[in-house]
Amino acid sequence: MEMVLLTGFEPFGGDQVNPSLEVVRRIGSEGVDGLRISTLVLPVDARRVPEMLAEALRRLRPDACLMLGLAGGVAALQIERVAVNLCDFRIPDNGGSQLIDEPVVAGGPAAYFATVPVRAMQEAARGAGVPAELSLSAGAFLCNMAMYAALHVCATESLATRCGFVHLPALPEQVLGDTRARPTMALETICAGVRAMLRVLGE
Repeated sequence: MEMVLLTGFEPFGGDQVNPSLEVVRRIGSEGVDGLRISTLVLPVDARRVPEMLAEALRRLRPDACLMLGLAGGVAALQIERVAVNLCDFRIPDNGGSQLIDEPVVAGGPAAYFATVPVRAMQEAARGAGVPAELSLSAGAFLCNMAMYAALHVCATESLATRCGFVHLPALPEQVLGDTRARPTMALETICAGVRAMLRVLGE
């Protein structure tokens, strides 16, 4: 049975919830048929994320690692194709760090491509009735950092784990006080799409 490490982030930027955390909690509790799911909640803290991911990947040696994070303005699941070696934080992280024009890994490659089957994952999510798109930019905040860090440790330490990242829309309860409308997606719908992608990783 394939093992998948599923990660999400704690809330940040003034939000009280983070859909990635809620998805990790729910899928971690309910499971996915045919897969062993291990979960990890990451802090929104640049000083801690790379080493936490590296430690989990070395210890668990999962077949795949699917990382999740929030992208507040998107209307579909965004399957990231590439992570870049750049931190350029629009806001401080939860630890107070605001990295500007800093590398994720000093001397590391400019970028890494996702090693999960991104198009098959997109098709699986759409087949489950969940909007999903391929994306060429994971940003330059903690989501990109996590994706790059995971791919880097696997590449440099010869770990066979396939790694990918999916950005999630906001949950409806996150936008109730907004003065401008933002797209949202129900937690149940997000979970259905993520489960479909996880099943692809178990094939």
